[in-house]
Amino acid sequence: MKKEAISALSVRADVSSDTLRDAESEADLRACYAVMKELRPHLEGEADFLQRVARMRSQNYRLLAAWEDGQVVALAGYRLQENLVYGKFLYVDDLVTAETARGRRWGALLLDALTIMAQQSACMRLALDTAVSNSLAQRFYFRQGLLFGAMRFHKLLAQ
Repeated sequence: MKKEAISALSVRADVSSDTLRDAESEADLRACYAVMKELRPHLEGEADFLQRVARMRSQNYRLLAAWEDGQVVALAGYRLQENLVYGKFLYVDDLVTAETARGRRWGALLLDALTIMAQQSACMRLALDTAVSNSLAQRFYFRQGLLFGAMRFHKLLAQ
C-alpha cells in the first residue's frame, strides 16, 4: 500500500501502518493462507495459494492484510485495472475476515483503505463481485456505500 494511503487511513481510522499492510514476503503470504481458505475453500493447500498469488501478481494482484497481535485477521485481494466499461478502477478480488474476528469492523477498515488507495490512484470507481446468494455480504456492502451496478454472467468451461 502506498505510504500516503496509510497516512490518510491512520488519521481517519486511528490505526498504525503495522495494522494494515500489503503481504509482500512469503512469510506474510503464509500467514494469510488460513484466513483466505475461509473464503476460498477450493484452494488445494498453502502451496497452491502461494503459486496462484505469484501468478496473479503479474496481473497487478496485491493482498492487503489486517494484523492484530501478529496474526492476520482480515484480507483484501485487489488490483488496479482499466477497461472501457469503468475507465481506471480498483477491483476487489477477495474480502474476508477470519471467523474469530468478525463483527469488529475489519472489513470496513479494509474497504476504507482501498477506497483511499483508489482515490489517490485517480480511479473512477471501486468494484467487486459477490454471489447473488450471499445476502450477508450484500447487506455489508450496502452499509459501506457500495451500490448494485451490474449482473455478471459466466459459463463454466470443461478442462
